[in-house]
Amino acid sequence: MQNKFKYAIGLAVGTALISGTSNFLAKIAVTVVKDPVVFTFLKNIIVAAFLVGVIMLARKWKEVLALNKKDWIKLAAIGIIGGSIPFILFFTGLSMIPAINAAFIHKTLFIWVAILAVPFLKERVGIWPAIAILALFGGNSILGFPHFTFGIGELMVLGATLLWAVENIIAKKALEKISSLVVAGARMLLGSVIIFAVVAFQGKLGMLGGFSGLQWFWIIVPSVLLTGYILTWYTALKYAPATVVASVLVLATFVTSLLQAIFITHVLSIQQLAGGILSLIGSVLIISQVKKIIPEPKTTHYPLPTTN
Repeated sequence: MQNKFKYAIGLAVGTALISGTSNFLAKIAVTVVKDPVVFTFLKNIIVAAFLVGVIMLARKWKEVLALNKKDWIKLAAIGIIGGSIPFILFFTGLSMIPAINAAFIHKTLFIWVAILAVPFLKERVGIWPAIAILALFGGNSILGFPHFTFGIGELMVLGATLLWAVENIIAKKALEKISSLVVAGARMLLGSVIIFAVVAFQGKLGMLGGFSGLQWFWIIVPSVLLTGYILTWYTALKYAPATVVASVLVLATFVTSLLQAIFITHVLSIQQLAGGILSLIGSVLIISQVKKIIPEPKTTHYPLPTTN
């Protein structure tokens, strides 16, 4: 049990590093490619093709064939709620706002996941996990609020984040039976089909083959990061409470802030350091409470014997 949690937390930290880097580079990528919806489709279909290929090579197609109706409903919900609409909202919003604003809003994901995980996953949030969540929110706010405004772009990113929070709850349920690879593949494949329909509806199919070498570079790099993000995220979610995994992801905001300081502003402020340290403290605290957050084991109650 302990090794399982350590493995999951390690993957969650890896997800945070990937996400923080991805948020920073995605802003550049969506600017270079120019159209956020076309960019999202190409990036996601590359990831979907890779995951489907791995599923076939790993002979996971046997697992796919064994899925029942309820499993397929869960996968369809994950593809629609998590793999399509929020991607369009997020990258369209990202094209309109600074990367740090998008990172800050997206990393409030842990709050919405925690709110949903209590009633739907029966996860427990006692006093110390609550303190950890407050510390994480404080650290994330310090990093994201210095120049924060709330406009249409931010609202779109928030909408995407709320949808991803709902997806996390459904995915956690699906992962009880289905492998993380199959869940990830279904999410990206179905989501890509829906995004393709949006591209076609917008009359932008002609854009799919007209990119330069530089633009393809900025499509492929985020695709690689997204692949790493999905595989580490879903595997971590399979083995650890959703509240903990989503909370560790908050560290990504500091990663994005740090990259901006290195490559754009060339200044790392005391405020940024304070936000990063507070986020780290919150992450360590909630990780230490992992056993208290997991749902209580189900017990079977047997009727008392009767005597004649």
